[in-house]
Amino acid sequence: MLLTPLGETMFKRNALAAIALTLTALLQGCAHTTPEDTAKQNLAVVQHALAPTGSLRVAMYQGSPTSYVAGKDGDDPRGVGYDVGQAFAQKLGVPFEPKVFPNNAEALKAVANGDADFTFTNATEERAKVMDFSPTVLDVEKSALVVKNSRLKKLDDLNRRGLRIGVSKGSSTGEELKPLYPKARLVPVPTLAQAVQMLRQRKIDAFATNNAILYELSDKLPGSRVLPDHWGMEHFAIGVPKGREAGQEFVKDFVQASVANGTVQKAVERANLRGTVAAQ
Repeated sequence: MLLTPLGETMFKRNALAAIALTLTALLQGCAHTTPEDTAKQNLAVVQHALAPTGSLRVAMYQGSPTSYVAGKDGDDPRGVGYDVGQAFAQKLGVPFEPKVFPNNAEALKAVANGDADFTFTNATEERAKVMDFSPTVLDVEKSALVVKNSRLKKLDDLNRRGLRIGVSKGSSTGEELKPLYPKARLVPVPTLAQAVQMLRQRKIDAFATNNAILYELSDKLPGSRVLPDHWGMEHFAIGVPKGREAGQEFVKDFVQASVANGTVQKAVERANLRGTVAAQ
């Protein structure tokens, strides 16, 4: 259909009027968006990024007060990873879903593969290749545990030729110890429970890891000792799978607030976590 000059003018006016009405409606819609609405929208984006299944799947492992220690006689579990993960889920506004593994290697693998959303662990350069870390939450010294009447009295004694030092299988400890104690033989140990048994049965001469774990294990071995001083330090932080950048600021803000308001300290005390030093 051909339009006359007058018809063409009317058509343009009607089109412009329609555009104006659409813009007015959009502006009115924006005007009705409250700060609360914006906050809810932003939180929804963060929830989808950090807990894509609708719940926060927190990866932990058995036996470490930095992670998870099962409760006795019906008591609740304890562990900094457990308590901080629970607090994080509450702040995020999603259900808390603990996923407990027999060792740290399996817990880390779950996060790296996206089968878990959150973990609390030593933030090493190697682990940073497969997950993103928050700022440091707390630092823990590293030493070695020996049994009663052991001839090992100080960390320098670990450099004896043929000495058997147990390390958690799949952990970073073995690689860190090699250059420090090149004469010793490093023995991978699958679980912390087995570390206690191997020390008790003299299958290893010492077990090396962070002091938080060592003090926990020493409670199960009467007369055992954590050697004085330290050979290293672990920097514990929250780890999340790669590709969740939309939630990074939320994680950072949570860490700062949790350190400041005592959430982390309460978790440390409830877990009976020993061997910590102030985070740098």
